[in-house]
Amino acid sequence: MFYKTECVAMLLAGGQGSRLGVLTQKIAKPAVPYGGKYRIIDFPMSNCTNSGIDTVGVLTQYQPLVLNDYIGTGDAWDLDRRGGGVHVLPPYQRNAGADWYKGTANAIYQNIPFIERYHPEYVLILSGDHIYKMDYSKMLDYHKQNNADCTIAVLDVSLEEASRFGIMNTREDGSIYEFEEKPKVPKSTKASMGVYIFKWDILRAYLEQDEADPNSSNDFGKNIIPTMLGNGCRMMAYSFDGYWKDVGTVESLWDANLDLLNPSVELDLLDENWKIYSRTDTNPPHYISPEADIHNSLISDGCDVSGVVDYSVLFSGAVIEPGAQVQYSIIMPGTVIKKGAVVKYAMIAENCVVEEGAVIGQAPEEMDNRGEWGVALVGDGLTIGKGAVIGAGKMVQEAVKEGEQI
Repeated sequence: MFYKTECVAMLLAGGQGSRLGVLTQKIAKPAVPYGGKYRIIDFPMSNCTNSGIDTVGVLTQYQPLVLNDYIGTGDAWDLDRRGGGVHVLPPYQRNAGADWYKGTANAIYQNIPFIERYHPEYVLILSGDHIYKMDYSKMLDYHKQNNADCTIAVLDVSLEEASRFGIMNTREDGSIYEFEEKPKVPKSTKASMGVYIFKWDILRAYLEQDEADPNSSNDFGKNIIPTMLGNGCRMMAYSFDGYWKDVGTVESLWDANLDLLNPSVELDLLDENWKIYSRTDTNPPHYISPEADIHNSLISDGCDVSGVVDYSVLFSGAVIEPGAQVQYSIIMPGTVIKKGAVVKYAMIAENCVVEEGAVIGQAPEEMDNRGEWGVALVGDGLTIGKGAVIGAGKMVQEAVKEGEQI
C-alpha cells in the first residue's frame, strides 16, 4: 500500500554499550532501565510521538531480543499504525550475503529501501542512548525555513567540556562552517547532540558515495558530515537549551537517574503536555511500612520498602527489607535488598538478591584515595552472599559468595 510521509525518523539502537559493562551483557544499551519505570529508548520514541512523527525505523543489532520484545507493535507510543508506525530493522541476508551494520552511516545505507517506501522529503537521524525531551517538529521547521541540506542539533556546553564532544563552529546566522571532533582547543562550545535532519535526496546520494569508498569508516560524524561541509552543502546548527544526557557510561547513567531527584534539573516526567511513554507491566501500588525511613527518593509501583532509602531510585518490584540501607543508589526491577544489607553509591541490575549484612559501594568521603572512587555495579540476576563486601567502583558479573570481599 502506498503511504507518503514528510519525515521518516531512523533511530540508531544497535550499539553494544560496552562502557556500561555488565548492564549491557544481555541487552542493548537503549533497553537499559532508567528512572524507575522507563527504558532509555522511551525518550527518543516518545519525542517522535509528541512531535507528530509517526514513521520510525529502529535499527537494532547487538543483543536485540529484549529491545525487540519491548518495542513490540509500538502501541505504547501510539506508533501501531497501518501506514507508517514503528518498524524494527535488524541487519538481514541479501543476495550478496549478510552484513552487520559497519557504522552509523552504513546502518542507514542498508535501510534505504525502507525509507524509500515512504517517499519522504526529510530524514531525521536519532541515537537511542540519550535522555532528553525535544520537539523535533520545531527543528524540522527551522531546517525548512533555512533551506538547509542538513541541520544538526547542538547544545551549549562549558569550554572545559567541549573537548569531549563533536563541536560545530558556526557563523552569526547559525550556518556551520567547520566541524571538529573532540578538539583540544575548541573554537566554540556548540556540541553535537547526535540529532540530524537531512534532505533525503541529498543524504541518499552521500550515503551511496560513502558506501563506495573502501577507506570510509561509514560514520556520520567522521565521514558524511565532514564530506558535506567540504562540498559546500548548506548546514545549519539548531540550538537546544533543555536537559540532555548521554548515558553511555556507568557514572553518567547513575547521574541521570539521580538528576530526577534534583529540583533544579529541568526534566519533568510529570508534564502532561509532553509525556514519556513506556511499556511497563501492571504492578500493584508500592507499600511503605511504618518502619521505613525514606528521604527524597523515587519509589515505583510494586516496591515493598521497610528499610532506609535516601536519595535513590527504586524500580518496580524492588524490595528493601527492615534494617537495610540504600543511599545514593539505583535499584532496578525485581531486586531484593535483605535485612541489614547496605548499598551506597551503586547500581544494582534487575532481579538480583543482596543477602543479609552484605555491603556494596562506598561514599567518596569514606575512601582513603578519592581518586579511586567510582559507582559500584552489580550485573543482572546475581546473588551477593551474606556479609560479602564489594568496594567502590567494582563491577560484579558473577555471583559473590558469603563473606567474600571484592
